[in-house]
Amino acid sequence: MLKRNSIFMEMYFVALVLPDNLNDEIQVLKVMMEDKFGCKVGLKSPAHITLVPPFRMAQNKEAELVKDVDNAAGFMKPFLLRTQNFSSFKNRTIFIDVAHHYQLDVLKQKTDELFTGNEKYNVRKENRAFHPHITIATRDIAKHLFHEAWSFFEHKQYEVEWLAANLSLLHHNSKTWDIIYTAPFKKEAEHNPS
Repeated sequence: MLKRNSIFMEMYFVALVLPDNLNDEIQVLKVMMEDKFGCKVGLKSPAHITLVPPFRMAQNKEAELVKDVDNAAGFMKPFLLRTQNFSSFKNRTIFIDVAHHYQLDVLKQKTDELFTGNEKYNVRKENRAFHPHITIATRDIAKHLFHEAWSFFEHKQYEVEWLAANLSLLHHNSKTWDIIYTAPFKKEAEHNPS
């Protein structure tokens, strides 16, 4: 078994991980994609919305990384997120779409400020616009099977709501992604009087 060592570059990413009950529902869809179309990449991580895409860093900087995840979470208060059925990126990725939410944009901006361009993390600024989504299958969908796979999801409804209340740090263990740290949002949620 390979031990994590500070001289090796490790892979990490930062995300909003969905609650266990929703992860279980989405896992069923990922397993179906593996069974029918051989798609395994989606099964390697829990259901999540990526905020800082995967990057490599020496493991001895992990404590600093945890502090910055805490810093990003410290600016946030819990907020409701909602899915908007399914969508796709060209012939490559099938995902659950996420409704636009101002607080999600604020969180993305804060994580970009803390991680993008920071030389200790080696995270590059993305050229494409932020499009929050929850991946079902990606990269390993055979091109000739994509339309068949997409036809299963194209008109399927999936509308759920959940409270985003923490930010997670994930680490690649050479096979799958593990949640190694979760930072709760520090500010209190706004309460609407009834």
